Amino acid sequence: MAKASGWIAIVDDDPSVLKALRRLLRVRGIQAKTYATAEEFVAALPDGLPRCVIIDLQLPGMTGLELLQHLKLTSVEVPAIIITARGDAGTRERCEAAGAIAFFSKPFSNAALLAAIDAAK
Repeated sequence: MAKASGWIAIVDDDPSVLKALRRLLRVRGIQAKTYATAEEFVAALPDGLPRCVIIDLQLPGMTGLELLQHLKLTSVEVPAIIITARGDAGTRERCEAAGAIAFFSKPFSNAALLAAIDAAK
């Protein structure tokens, strides 16, 4: 599998969220690739790893948490940031245990999200 590059992956089934996050990153000079499902993202992994991945927790098919667990089980090392409309302490703990570096409940601060992206290595 290829090494991580400078782009960010966004996995969310809401087209408006994908568009807004892509625009936010573009303003910062960061290229983003978007995926409507976890399965789409997994299928694209052989083409190269992103610098980090922003994952919505509530996805059709494989959920965001299941995607995190899949990445961990398959030894894919990419920093993951979770975004969700339904964030509770238990969910946060499960996501962090599966490898998430940050967890944000919607609506979240753009500045906080950008800081988490900047911290991703």
